[in-house]
Amino acid sequence: MNLGLLYSRIREDEKLLLTELRARGHEVTKIDVREPTFSIGDPLPALAEVDIGFNRCVESSRVRYVSELLEHYDVPVVNSPHTSRVCADKVRGSVALEEAGVPTPRTDIAFDVESALETVERLGYPCVVKPVTGSWGRLIAKLDTREAAEGILEHKATLGGYEHKVFYLQEYVAKPDRDIRVLAADGEPIAAMTRSSGHWITNVAKGGTAEAFDVDDEVADLVRRSSAAVGGGLLGVDLMEAPEGYTVHEVNSTCEWKGLNAAVPDVDVPAGIVDWLEGRAAAA
Repeated sequence: MNLGLLYSRIREDEKLLLTELRARGHEVTKIDVREPTFSIGDPLPALAEVDIGFNRCVESSRVRYVSELLEHYDVPVVNSPHTSRVCADKVRGSVALEEAGVPTPRTDIAFDVESALETVERLGYPCVVKPVTGSWGRLIAKLDTREAAEGILEHKATLGGYEHKVFYLQEYVAKPDRDIRVLAADGEPIAAMTRSSGHWITNVAKGGTAEAFDVDDEVADLVRRSSAAVGGGLLGVDLMEAPEGYTVHEVNSTCEWKGLNAAVPDVDVPAGIVDWLEGRAAAA
């Protein structure tokens, strides 16, 4: 297999992947997407011998456009443009999960500060406001009072970017001090962990502590359904343990796995990813 690794920064995740690929004798064509120009009319020459492209860009805009361009060049790419588009936008992601019947927190969208405040009052305090794009738990806020809601929503409305004027508002889930991340390849779990913190945001990037999690049948079913809802691929499916059962609050298309790999000593996460890539390349 000749894997085209498209990236904007080589992180620990990509280093783990490259080590496994080279240990198996695979060729890797590394393409830093900041350097070449991607012509609409002519395929990128570096992709000529690539069997499959693996889009590992960090920035959401690059993720979406790079996958679009590789599909345009008839180069098989993971994740697909469709999956990248759906997962990069929380509104699209929530719609996809809702249409698939996957349990998710109640989510409302507003386009004006006053209507957003009315929505917050309906959801009740506390509730959560999130940016429609973003990762690592950034710019997420818990609204505990009317005064906090007024201040945060007004700040968002004046930040300048049009996406900040889309108010993505979600009920606050009374979960334990942890959530669950399952790394799955086309719906099949590779490994899973809990992310625990004394803070209500439990992301490892925010200081959460990771521990291995055994995927039961209920979680496995939700992961499969969530993956199918957004178009499949290598995904990080995030779940919370709500009082009424598991709820899926997000599906990530550009997930990291270094923290997961360290948390699951009995599972070789990069090996599982390469197993899946080999299968996708053979099918392509």
